[in-house]
Amino acid sequence: MGKIRRVDLVNLVMFFFSSQVEYWFDEVKDTLIGNFGPIDYISDILDFEKYTLYYNKEMGEGVKGILISFERLIHPYQLADIKNITNDIEQKFAVNGNRRFNIDPGYIHHMQFVLATTKMWPHRIYIGKGIYAEPTLMYINGVWKDYDFTYPNYKEKEYKEELEKIRTMYLEKRKRYLKLSEGKNK
Repeated sequence: MGKIRRVDLVNLVMFFFSSQVEYWFDEVKDTLIGNFGPIDYISDILDFEKYTLYYNKEMGEGVKGILISFERLIHPYQLADIKNITNDIEQKFAVNGNRRFNIDPGYIHHMQFVLATTKMWPHRIYIGKGIYAEPTLMYINGVWKDYDFTYPNYKEKEYKEELEKIRTMYLEKRKRYLKLSEGKNK
């Protein structure tokens, strides 16, 4: 029988994309901070439209995105609630049923990058409240490695480089948290 271990806290990450990403992020930033705490990293603007035109009809042409990291670490079980909150935020700002932006929450653990989704697929695991978790990337031998099913943008070097920056920050936060935890248990 395996021994039940404490689950590591993880770094909340969101991919925020829109055809007017800077404008909409400015509009929504305070709402995100109010729900999820301080932001500690915002990536450079990343091209998204070259990977899919799926969102153009809803959001317009020129869809770009940013990766956002939050300061506070979360427990992985919170991902379902977080995805439902981001879905509500998207709908609050929608016009005639069309979203102006999309927010894809997920998390970075030292070994993986996981995204939340409402869509079932064979490799996705149901985590409750209508939400599935998708293991998007794994971190092995010092690099992000993708799966056959990984979204095309996350297979790209520029996205992996941004995630590497967030992972490095996460490792420092995790180290501080573990030191605090050890100090409380003495």
